[in-house]
Amino acid sequence: MGESVIDRVHKVMEAASVSQAVFAETIGLTPDKVSKSLGGVRRFTSLDLARIAEFGNTTVDWLLTGREPLRPDFAARTSSPAVDEHGRGRLNDLLERFTTAYEVIDLLGRSPRLPELPAVRSDLKRYVDQGVALADDALARLADVGSPTVDGLDTADLLQAMERAFGVDVAKIRLPDGVDGAAWQADGFRLIMIAGTGVPTRQRFTLAHELGHILARDAQDLLTETQLSPGHQKNLTEVRANVFAANLLMPRSEIGRVIQEGELTDERLTSLVVRFQVSPSALAARLVQLDVIAPETANRLRGLTTQNCHWLKGQGDLFEAHKTWSQTHRLPFRPAQLLYEAYLAGDTTLRPLAAYTGLGADRMRELLEPEPAPQDEAPAGAEVDEGDVVFQP
Repeated sequence: MGESVIDRVHKVMEAASVSQAVFAETIGLTPDKVSKSLGGVRRFTSLDLARIAEFGNTTVDWLLTGREPLRPDFAARTSSPAVDEHGRGRLNDLLERFTTAYEVIDLLGRSPRLPELPAVRSDLKRYVDQGVALADDALARLADVGSPTVDGLDTADLLQAMERAFGVDVAKIRLPDGVDGAAWQADGFRLIMIAGTGVPTRQRFTLAHELGHILARDAQDLLTETQLSPGHQKNLTEVRANVFAANLLMPRSEIGRVIQEGELTDERLTSLVVRFQVSPSALAARLVQLDVIAPETANRLRGLTTQNCHWLKGQGDLFEAHKTWSQTHRLPFRPAQLLYEAYLAGDTTLRPLAAYTGLGADRMRELLEPEPAPQDEAPAGAEVDEGDVVFQP
C-alpha cells in the first residue's frame, strides 16, 4: 500500500525533529486539530497543506501525491559556448521560482484556461514555410485582441498583446551572462524569459523568436538562446523560430505598402529601422530575402546602428526610452494576481506570492497590509493659504 498524505506529513515532522505540539503551533493549528488530522478523523485543508509545505520546504503536490516537483532538464540550444555552472544554477533558481508558483496555482484549482495555439502546418515540409505560416496566424490572432499592426507597437505593448493572445507569461529578468532568452511550456503554462539588455532591438527579436518556439511546440523542454544571429542558425527549429520572428516583426504586407510608396532610399531605410524597431542588420536580411534591395544597399544598411538610425531621424529620445525600458525588471502579472486572489480567499498563505516576487513573507505583508499612518494633528481652525504648496506622497 502506497504512502498517504498523513504519512508524508509525518515525514515532514520527522525531518524537522519537532514535537506534534510545536508542529501544530508552527502551522497555525491547535494540537487537537493536528491530532485529528493525523489520525484520519479530520482532513487537512488546502490552507493547512500550504502551511505544512512551507514549513517542510516542499510542495503541496508532493504532500498530496508524492510526486517530485516538475523541473526541466537544462537543455541549451546556443550558438556560443555552453552556459557555465554558475549560469546554469542561476537559471535553475529562476525556474524554481516560476514553476513553484504554477504548481501552487494548479493545486488550488486556479489555473487559467489557456487559449488554443495556432496549428503548425504539417502539410508544409520546409521549416521556413512553417515559420511564415505561423507568423501569419499569429498576426491574425494579435489583430483579434486589438493589435492590427505589430510595427506600431512598442515592445512593452507587444509583450502584453502576446500574453493576452497566446496565454504566455513573459518575464523580463536578469538571466545568466550570454543568455538572451528562454522558453518552456507544459500543460498548465507557457513561459518566456527575456534578458534585460541595453540593446532593445535584440530583446524585441528574442521575444518574437521565443514566441515562435512556443507556437511551434518546441519548448516542451527548456530552451535557452544565446547570441541570436538572424539568418545564421543551422538547427531547423531555430531557423523556423527566426523566420517566424522576422515575419512577425516585419510583415510582408507592411513592407509591400512601403514599397508602393516609392523607392527605398537610404533615408527611407533608416525610417524603417525606427518604424519596425529592429536592427539595421535584421532589416537588411529581411529585405534581401524579399528581393527588395540589392546586396550593396544591404551592406550600407548593416554599417549603421539602431541608435544611428534614430539620431538621423531626430528620434534619439525615443531610442533612449526604449533602451531604458529594455533594462527594467518585469515579472508576469497573472501568476501574482492568481496567488494574491488565493491568499485573499484564505486558500493559501502569503508565502507563495512572496517567493514568486522574490520578497520575504514579512515584507510582502507590510506592502499589502500596511499599518494605518497616524493622522497629522493640525491646530484648530488652521487653514491653507491660497498658493501654499500641498505635498501628497
